[in-house]
Amino acid sequence: MHYNNGEMITSTQNARVQHIRALQSRAKERREAGSFVVEGVRLAEEVQAAQWPVRQGFYTADLDARGMQLVSELQEAGVDLEEVTESVMAASSDTKTPAGLLLEVARQPLPLAAAPNLVMILDRVNDPGNVGTLLRSAAAAGAHAAILAPGCADPFAPKVLRSGMGAQLRLPLLELEWEPIRNFLAEHKLHALLAEANIGKAFDEVDLTRPLAFIVGGEAHGPSAAARTLGAEPIQIRMPGQIESLNAATAGSLLLFEAVRQRRPR
Repeated sequence: MHYNNGEMITSTQNARVQHIRALQSRAKERREAGSFVVEGVRLAEEVQAAQWPVRQGFYTADLDARGMQLVSELQEAGVDLEEVTESVMAASSDTKTPAGLLLEVARQPLPLAAAPNLVMILDRVNDPGNVGTLLRSAAAAGAHAAILAPGCADPFAPKVLRSGMGAQLRLPLLELEWEPIRNFLAEHKLHALLAEANIGKAFDEVDLTRPLAFIVGGEAHGPSAAARTLGAEPIQIRMPGQIESLNAATAGSLLLFEAVRQRRPR
């Protein structure tokens, strides 16, 4: 979607503002537009560093010097960034305290490694914070991809972007049904490990140096019936304390970094 440059935007009924609000609130709008919105200087800097294309953006006059420097650089690169009033920014933002800068970013697929050997599969993880944290941990652990199976929160939803802290910009993401996931595992010869409660070997007693994919389900219902049909090896995180389960983000992060530990040079 293209808009012409103009004077400071003062109306929340402006077409550009309505477009941003739709992207913020609806996954369907993000899919159809092929774009999403990031807010704040830090995420905007991540977008610029990762060289994702920016379509447009808003900023307010009270943006700090670091943010204004970024605005200038983007404008010099030809990005249409407009100053808006605080009320327009509040209407456009997904947060209670807007950061003074937001960008509409074009979504682009990232190339997958020729031989991925560490993959995270999210199974019905629908909490935005958990999805974002899992993606952040996967990126930090050097995973080659994250696969979002049906029932997961949109990885480019505002809350997921904030909790992911830019992981979505650097980690290849695949949103797949279960049959394509099965084919992906077979094609890349990945050993699937299914996080379970009180079933299977302890995760730190399993060989995590081979090419593998961790499957982590949402904490409310555990692994889905579809995930169980993959024939994955069950593993568990033993918890001697009086707690029944960990949240999905914590469990997945533990698994990823145990793989990192096992794979480090000795």
